[in-house]
Order: sequence, then structure tokens, then C-alpha cells
Amino acid sequence: MFKQIKTIKWLGLILLLTITFGACKKTVKGETQIYPSPDPVGTYALGADVSWITEMEAAGKKFYNAAGEQQDLFKILKDKGINTIRLRVWVNPSAGYCNTADVLAKAKRAQAMNMRILIDFHYSDSWADPGQQNKPAAWASQDFTTLKTSVYNHTVEVLTALKNNKIVPEWVQVGNETNNGMLWNDGKASVNMKNYADLVLSGYNGVKAVNPTSKVVVHISNGYDNSLFRWIFDGLKTNGAKWDVIGMSMYPSATDWSAKNTQCLANMTDMVSRYGSEVMICELGMPVSEAVACKAFIKDLIAKNKSLPNNKGLGVFYWEPQSYNSWSGYKLGAFDDSGKPTVAMDGFLP
Repeated sequence: MFKQIKTIKWLGLILLLTITFGACKKTVKGETQIYPSPDPVGTYALGADVSWITEMEAAGKKFYNAAGEQQDLFKILKDKGINTIRLRVWVNPSAGYCNTADVLAKAKRAQAMNMRILIDFHYSDSWADPGQQNKPAAWASQDFTTLKTSVYNHTVEVLTALKNNKIVPEWVQVGNETNNGMLWNDGKASVNMKNYADLVLSGYNGVKAVNPTSKVVVHISNGYDNSLFRWIFDGLKTNGAKWDVIGMSMYPSATDWSAKNTQCLANMTDMVSRYGSEVMICELGMPVSEAVACKAFIKDLIAKNKSLPNNKGLGVFYWEPQSYNSWSGYKLGAFDDSGKPTVAMDGFLP
């Protein structure tokens, strides 16, 4: 019996050493590379974009768990099943929020909570979305060749700043809701699809130059609109762009979410079969007043994304769920007026 116990102890020690050394990877220079999370690559992403958090905290906003206890937002979200944080990046924002330093501060907090990270490049000084894709002021007069270089350099600079702090995002978006391209008018897809594809490729190459393991996401809104997605991704493919993941946004109402989710599933399935891409819902939201419907919407969309063949569905992200009291006029959050999560956030729980 003693010999058996001794053998078991030795086997346990060997297993512990194997796990310990396997969790780190030596770089060519010999430093230990620390990954953003102990979660194995491939774990399904249950995410939240909380890019407003530092600005909200500076304005005195506080957050509370369901019991009314004040807590750090990241802790509250983690207890609701969130394992991944998405952070937007602006080039030179007037108030400083979402610049490189601000993104780094938030990424450190996410990593401290053992959360994975998605970085979202807008390639703008402010919001980039289907209605606006404005060049950063510093890039406004650049010719197209220089513009491509600026996209590459900005991507490299931000990711290098993160990497120097041992943060390697698992995913990186090259553009935000680029339904008609980005960096208008040079990169407007309806005007010049080739230019848009070249800009995507510049971003892709910048990501891979710093972090070859990070997956590059091209993100389009209206995830239920198959014709839009075919137009964009056929155009990108034809013109030599590269990507790893197709990202979608979904913002339905309490009355149409089920139909929109069904259309989204058909679109996601088509993206997998047509391009072989993985698919992620990078943004979702619903009016905070529709929390019960929102919970059902989230659970259903997660199930549909997870149902894609060959585990091609990667995850689902709520956009700024913590924006209570209509922060900045936004009414699609998932926290109530007292700063506590609504039942909508239970959609991320098992």
C-alpha cells in the first residue's frame, strides 16, 4: 500500500510539472510568454464590450451585483458568465478615452480577471459604423498608399503596446461595422471595393506581424442580411483581402428577435459553407425595458451560433451592457437604473 501511495504521489508531481511548464511558452529570446487567459483556445466566448467603463467610472458611476453590493464591473460580469471582453480603439480621440493608453488600462483589468480579449479597431478618431467611417484627422490628407501604411502602423503600434504588457488578444477586428467599407471615401466599398480590400489586408498583416495567433475579424452589422454579407465578403475575397472570422451585429426588438435570429442562423451557415469562415456575434443589444425578451434572444442566439458545423461558431458579445440610466443616451444596455444587471444578463448563464 505504501508503495502504491508513493507511486501516486510521484505521478501527481509529474502531472503538476507537466501542467506548469505546458502553461508557458518560451519565446526565441527566452522570455516567458504569458497568454491573456488560462482558458484553452477554442472555449466558447461569452462576451461584453465595456469600452465606456473608464469614462463612466470617471463620471462617478458605480456598479452593483443583484444583491445590491457594490463591485467592480468585471467581477459582476464574470459572475454572469462573461469570459471575454471587447475593447474599441480610436486613433486620437478628443477626450482620450479609447486611445491606446485607455485600452491598455482596460485590457489589464480584463486579464487580471482571467478574461480573454477582443480588440476592435475603428480606424477613426471617433465612432465608425454603417453611417460614418471618417478618417482620423491626422490621416485626412494622405494618399491611398500612405493610408494603407497608416492602417498597418496603427495596428502594429497598439498591439505592440499590449504585447509589451504581456497581453495577446485572441481576436482583433479590422474595422467596425464596415457595411460599406471604411476610411471613406478612399475605402468606401460601393465606390472602390479593391481599396477597401487593400485596407483590410493592411490591418490583417499588421495583426499577424505582432501576434500571428490572433484571429482577424471583419465585422458587418445586420447579421440577418445575407445579401449584404455576400456582397462584402465576395468583394473582399475577389480583391485579395484576408480574414479569419466573420463578425456580425444583432439589434432586434422584443417582437422580431425570433425571426431575425432564424435569418441570422441561415446567414451564419452560409458564411461557413461559402467561405469556410468562423463566425462571431461581435455586438448585440435590445432595449433595457425588454429585458425578459432580451434574455430569451441571447440564449437562442448563443444556441444557434454554437450549432454551426465544425465548431465554427465562436461566441456572442453584448455591447455596453453596463450603460445604465441611458449613459450617453444609449438605451440598449442590460443594467437597470440602480446600476444592477437586469435579467437579460442571465442569458449568458448555463
